[in-house]
Amino acid sequence: MMRTRRLWNHAVLTACYAAAGIVVLPLVLIVGHLLGKGAAGLSLEFFTHMPKPVGELGGGMANAIVGTLIIVGIAGAVAIPIGVAAGVYLAEYGRGKFAALVRYTTDVLSGIPSIVVGVAAYGLVVVPMGRFSALAGSVALAILMLPTIIRSTEEMVRLVPRSYREAALALGAPRWKTVQQVVLPAARAGIVTASMLAVARAAGETAPLLFTALGNRFWSLSLDEPMATLPVFIYDYARAPYDDWNAQAWTGALVLVLLVTIISALLRLTVRRVRTG
Repeated sequence: MMRTRRLWNHAVLTACYAAAGIVVLPLVLIVGHLLGKGAAGLSLEFFTHMPKPVGELGGGMANAIVGTLIIVGIAGAVAIPIGVAAGVYLAEYGRGKFAALVRYTTDVLSGIPSIVVGVAAYGLVVVPMGRFSALAGSVALAILMLPTIIRSTEEMVRLVPRSYREAALALGAPRWKTVQQVVLPAARAGIVTASMLAVARAAGETAPLLFTALGNRFWSLSLDEPMATLPVFIYDYARAPYDDWNAQAWTGALVLVLLVTIISALLRLTVRRVRTG
């Protein structure tokens, strides 16, 4: 009997490790491929110089890197507070038809292709403004972020033990303060992870930006004008018939992955320090 249990234990553990390896393997292959193709183009010039005209070698994507940070940053600043608030509402107060409608709408929105969101943002923002702009791109990316943040926040808040709430309420804390000072700190790590997943997804979207921010080969920090972004540059450079542009597309893809990784790591470290502190 003991031998059989040990064999089953080893078999199940092996299966768990194999499943974890299968999950991690695609990421390792993608990052390894990007390193192999794009690492040679990493240089200070790539981060500090503007794109060169067609036919000239070299140049960089400084405007696209800054533009991506601006557009994704504005989208996150809009979507994360709204998404977290909606997720907390659904988990703590979400009862009745209105909450069911919010959940249903969120689930439908999560399945809409990103290009459809880009077309919607084009009609809602670009057409009234009369031009493409960074603000329109931020609106499109914020819409894409919302479903992930809302549903993940709801699940993270639901995972907080009910005893935490009961203890705070027994001490005389009102419901809103219990949520603010007990529930949210307990679910902080999960909420940050969900927010970073949403940011990572939005940072790599190209189709919505083609209909909204459009792109710009020049330096522009104006939010009501077209702005360069890494995904659009990668798309344009990858399909161009120039070897130098193709190589820069691989480098741009690697930089985009590194940016998302660094931002996620910094936020996770910040949350961990706050928790331990």
